Amino acid sequence: MKKQIVCLSSANWHPFPTRKQQVMSRFRDAEILYLDPPVSRAAPLKDPAAAERLRAYKKPGESIGGHITVYASPPVWPAYNKFRAVNKTNARGQARYVNRIMEKHGFEKPLLWCYSPTAADLVDRIPHSGLVYDCVDRHSAYGGLMNPAVVDKMERDLAARANVVFATAGGLYDTLKQYNPNTYLLPNGVNFELFHRAAEDDLPFPDDLFNIKNPILGFVGMLQPCIDYDLLTAAADTHPEWSVVLIGKALPGVDLAPLTARKNIHLLGLKPYKDLPNYIKRFDICLNLFASGDLSRDVSPLKFYEYLATGRPVVSTPQPIQVLEFSDAIYIGGDRDSFLSACERALCEKNPWMTRQRIEYGRAASWESRVDEMKKALQAHGLWE
Repeated sequence: MKKQIVCLSSANWHPFPTRKQQVMSRFRDAEILYLDPPVSRAAPLKDPAAAERLRAYKKPGESIGGHITVYASPPVWPAYNKFRAVNKTNARGQARYVNRIMEKHGFEKPLLWCYSPTAADLVDRIPHSGLVYDCVDRHSAYGGLMNPAVVDKMERDLAARANVVFATAGGLYDTLKQYNPNTYLLPNGVNFELFHRAAEDDLPFPDDLFNIKNPILGFVGMLQPCIDYDLLTAAADTHPEWSVVLIGKALPGVDLAPLTARKNIHLLGLKPYKDLPNYIKRFDICLNLFASGDLSRDVSPLKFYEYLATGRPVVSTPQPIQVLEFSDAIYIGGDRDSFLSACERALCEKNPWMTRQRIEYGRAASWESRVDEMKKALQAHGLWE
């Protein structure tokens, strides 16, 4: 009989794969129920289009890859990250829904795999044979309608209850290890086979890059508040002969006006995941830029490992601190002057060893290797055969 996993995710399966989808896709020897995170009942007040998402849980599950079925979650009451009582109320409804789906698929006591501290009030209501908390962010560092102390307490309760805890960054590991000795540091990874194509294959030239002149300093990822946009404008202003290309969607609260005001900064929007190597292949420099702060220090950026797999030169800020482990093969600059100097040095790179070393770092961070490490940890605690 196949292993069974119920994944309570913090990211929708569509449209872009993050750690959650990459990990679950590689547990091919398990049958998996993947639950998209719930939508707040108040969401349509800010985004009328969200009204349709409130009803998505009534639709049948979507089969993915032959071993995963994706379901939307029922809507929840807002302020669950601010008031524990609200989260507990939401948990009762969520548990009834998850248990119905499990019964439909013949799940009895699956491995319960959680990504959000809010699951702390849910897990005891769902029969399971083991509990995994995979922590990918310092959740209490996000803004919005939340009380950081409430979020931290939920995370502490969830981590202490888990059989195994994974943490993507050193700061998260140090915190969670205090609550659970079975905590493992396991950074994010890369779909190496896909992104390494940028180093080896003759890929199609993206149409929207044809009229953008080199050298290109490229960034791939969500345009979040924690990105250091001042460094981008400094590069554009100091070197008008450079082109800065940003691929990704701006999250709420991000002011893009300083970027759009500059003719040599190009915002290309979201691109299909499978096409990202086509763009990165044309970057002269790949940018990994995070402003200092609690959230930036403890992230494990997917883009960074994807850049490494392509072999292209990488310029990064010194945060998240995880990047310092790769300082022999990348260029690091934290303030305006050191960042510009790092870019200038990267553009002049003539050392083929650095290219090869970046690729090897990327290969070592493949999602296959990450999931193998996860399975070994699960085996050590009797959760996997």
